[in-house]
Amino acid sequence: MKEILDAINALESSDSTTEDFAALSLPESYRAVTVHKDEASMFEGLSSREKDPRRSLHLDDVPVPELGPGEALVAVMASSVNYNSVWTSIFEPVSTFSFLERYGRLSPLTKRHDLPYHVIGSDLSGVVLRTGVGVNAWKPGDEVVAHCLSVELESADGHNDTMLDPEQRIWGFETNFGGLAEIALVKSNQLMPKPRHLSWEEAAAPGLVNSTAYRQLVSRNGAGMKQGDNVLIWGASGGLGSYATQFALAGGANPICVVSSPEKADICRRMGAEAIIDRNAEGYKFWKDEHHQDQREWRRFGGKIRELTGGEDVDIVFEHPGRETFGASVYVTRKGGTIVTCASTSGYEHVYDNRYLWMSLKRIVGSHFANYREAWEANRLIAKGKIHPTLSKTYTLEQTGQAAFDVHRNLHQGKVGVLALAPAEGLGVRDPQLRAKHLDSINRFRDDSSERTDGHSGSE
Repeated sequence: MKEILDAINALESSDSTTEDFAALSLPESYRAVTVHKDEASMFEGLSSREKDPRRSLHLDDVPVPELGPGEALVAVMASSVNYNSVWTSIFEPVSTFSFLERYGRLSPLTKRHDLPYHVIGSDLSGVVLRTGVGVNAWKPGDEVVAHCLSVELESADGHNDTMLDPEQRIWGFETNFGGLAEIALVKSNQLMPKPRHLSWEEAAAPGLVNSTAYRQLVSRNGAGMKQGDNVLIWGASGGLGSYATQFALAGGANPICVVSSPEKADICRRMGAEAIIDRNAEGYKFWKDEHHQDQREWRRFGGKIRELTGGEDVDIVFEHPGRETFGASVYVTRKGGTIVTCASTSGYEHVYDNRYLWMSLKRIVGSHFANYREAWEANRLIAKGKIHPTLSKTYTLEQTGQAAFDVHRNLHQGKVGVLALAPAEGLGVRDPQLRAKHLDSINRFRDDSSERTDGHSGSE
């Protein structure tokens, strides 16, 4: 790994060439964050909250996988923790080994993924080490980030929108060899240029959530947000909602940010939002008990929204909590409006009063990650400094269990990053001038000023 790191360090001075990277010897093994198949039942009988990722996530030495056609091996400088990393670590809603087994039955090549361990992680920033047969757009030495859409595209269904491919999967969740590791295996069409003004850990943070928010809110495949729309954003300072808030502001919409603390409200204000609801301070309880919702609370919530919008209801609800909030989301949406949902972090069984949907001509739109074009556009906005990372804290690979625990318990803000091969924060910046222009925005999710970095040198 030292030889690989030395070559990456030399990229800053252009001393490394494609030929240099192609000539590097690959190690036989690398360090990776894994879950183990023989531990998939370790949390049986426990509630979701009682399940502890620190017990199930391991840092193992694993063999470097075989490189197939159309694939690339990437030296991972940094990654991040997403909620699918939490799901994997607590084996909910099912063990991810069922995904790997199914994928392994597809072809002799995909059989590589069906292993007794699962290397997890759906984000990365790093440098291409090797490319397989048929890869022309990328070469060893390219600095990249990866989106997490894995598709086969042998069916016609996926060629209008690749998310509709019957063999669509999320890399590092439904496939093996993910990004929480020193080396990752990706399909080459997952790769995108690393934003040059960002450090490795900052560049790794947006991938999954930024693309997901783009499709869900901006794309015609999602809500198709337009200027002037009132957009209700649950968890507006979180890993997903923080990008939705930025897209709403950048697109001329009016975000109504729902948060759970004054600190998270302050983050939304720093992003430029004005309409903010602290749900804990307001004491909203949308469920009377496990089986019955409280429509009076829906109405009270809707009244609060109108106070903030000058009497208007919301055009779009950016939904991802699921069961806890979905009934209220349907209720407060304006006539003809859209509830767009991409997750169910509080439960998958959504309950709502259909009268408020059908009689008011509202729409519920399901949205899942993003196709390659949407991911590319979302990354392009990051690279141009129009949308910014929401990184609050970084961990080492050894601390990934704690990072996942913090996300599981909602102890974090924005995104939490993980350093893989990068020895420290702040490395990998190639455009310090663009960085200086946006430094305050890049750093606004940092827990405190002592953790901030200006990456001024741009060197390794």
